[in-house]
Amino acid sequence: MPPRHPDRAPKFWGTVDRLMKFRPDFVSVTYGAGGKDADTSHEVITKLVQHTPVQPIAHFTCVGSSRETINEELSNYLKTGVRTFLALRGDPPVGIPNWHPEPDSLQSAVELVTTLREIEDETCKASPAAALRSAFKPLTIAVATFANGNPAAGTSVDDEVNRLLVKQAAGANFAITQLFWDPEVYASFVEKCRRAGVRIPIVPGILPRSNPAGSTARPNSPESPPRSTSLTVLRRLRISTGQRPRGTVASRTSSATRTPLVSTSERASPQAF
Repeated sequence: MPPRHPDRAPKFWGTVDRLMKFRPDFVSVTYGAGGKDADTSHEVITKLVQHTPVQPIAHFTCVGSSRETINEELSNYLKTGVRTFLALRGDPPVGIPNWHPEPDSLQSAVELVTTLREIEDETCKASPAAALRSAFKPLTIAVATFANGNPAAGTSVDDEVNRLLVKQAAGANFAITQLFWDPEVYASFVEKCRRAGVRIPIVPGILPRSNPAGSTARPNSPESPPRSTSLTVLRRLRISTGQRPRGTVASRTSSATRTPLVSTSERASPQAF
């Protein structure tokens, strides 16, 4: 997530510099619901393209956007050298409970993948330079998937397998899963996908955490809940280093900690149904 305040930019780019030493395959750059912080996200992606060796993945949401708007946004990204996108349906604007997208707007990540492919094909047909660029560096589209099902969308694991098949047919190159704690959730999901005919790579969504107070999934969250053993290990690590886990309350009669309070921080958004 790009820095929302200018005074946080130096720390943000310092983190980026440290990450570059590990030469990651890609860096995913997101923005807020309803396009919030999209301009800052675009600035960060442009700088990554121009000044780092890493491949940035631009989050691209479509909820409420017309094909014309998608075309304009895609063109702006392509001009900066971005060739990889994470196609998401996206969340509705914050603070507008009765908001509904326009009838002629894109409604799903599948429609967005299809539209991105169509726009790229049309661009290549109209421009030999664009066709050459595409030959050297093809447009790559990632999509989201939910290895444990998505309560927010009411989908089961089997539903997610079928959705991924549809996204693959639309032109997706690889998928990134929602966060999970149990490796078996991911392994089982990948196995089901392969049996069903999903051939694209499925990248596990992992967010390292050291704070048990921020490690309990919210009700109806698409994030897979952590095992109790995982939380126990985190608590022991924090206690052994003399750190009291945030969200826990020390007992007045012993050094034991009570059950951590549920934190709503660091939550992944159920985008891209």
